[in-house]
Amino acid sequence: MKLLVAILNFRTTDLTIDCLRSLEPEVVRTPGIRVAVLENGSGQEDAFPRLQRAIAEHAWGAWAAVTASQANLGFTGGNNLLIRRALASDDPPEYVLLLNSDTRVEPRALGALVGHMDRTPAAGIAGSTLLSAEGEVQASPFRFGSIAAELDRGLRLGAVSRLLSRWAVVMPTPAASCAVDWVSGASMILRSTMLDEIGLLDEGLFTYFDDLDLCLRARRAGWETWFVPESRVIHLEGASSGIADHVKRRPAYWFEARRRFLLKNYGRAYAALADAAFIGGFAAWRVRRRLQGKPDVDPPHMLADAFHHSVFRAGFALNEVRRP
Repeated sequence: MKLLVAILNFRTTDLTIDCLRSLEPEVVRTPGIRVAVLENGSGQEDAFPRLQRAIAEHAWGAWAAVTASQANLGFTGGNNLLIRRALASDDPPEYVLLLNSDTRVEPRALGALVGHMDRTPAAGIAGSTLLSAEGEVQASPFRFGSIAAELDRGLRLGAVSRLLSRWAVVMPTPAASCAVDWVSGASMILRSTMLDEIGLLDEGLFTYFDDLDLCLRARRAGWETWFVPESRVIHLEGASSGIADHVKRRPAYWFEARRRFLLKNYGRAYAALADAAFIGGFAAWRVRRRLQGKPDVDPPHMLADAFHHSVFRAGFALNEVRRP
């Protein structure tokens, strides 16, 4: 098998079917593609049979299959389940594409990723251009974080942002393929030989920071991560997770994943400095926002939640994220 496309369905059955529909011409165009869908413990009785029925009715069974998990395994556990099965099969994939259920691939999106990986043996990971439904480019790729970036993320002061721009996590979208620090897991292709070396997704993260963690582990093992702009994928951001920035209160598992990522990869001192930089900067922003009468577009309780889940309040133990 050339490529396994792994898709998790969690209360997004209509979107998952739309994603499969967009994949059909790609499967025809690029030989050796198989798609594995996991109904990831949605708790909706009709989700699994609806996916089975859609595959049968559209004659997708030659290249797509769906299985179900009774429990929600998160992004990491669900994808790892699909990857392990494929790698242990009689026809293991050369590459694995992690693809969100809330995406629709544009023509030649998969071929561009596969072609780039074939031409670039040092690349362990590559990511797509992500677009909104209106065609606007979403953030990806990214730089690895820093204490300066955490301060800037909280403070939101133009002069400081300009001063710290070289450390900003969100980087300008490159016009041509290039090596980057990390890419979004919404559409991220992985080389199987890299996974054999560094391991699969960290299931202790459950959901969030898993793409960043994997790219960092790959970098430390000598593998490159690339951004491939020719691969274009429409991403209905937040639909697959049920949250979106500036709309709902950020869930506890997001903060827990962030804390685990920082402690695991950078240690206690760095995690403490990162927490202090963001909390201090964000507290200053909240005061300035009120004084200047700016609209409140932050997730509710963001400052209190950031402190509650910081190492200062939650401690320095390397805990696994509690499953919601």
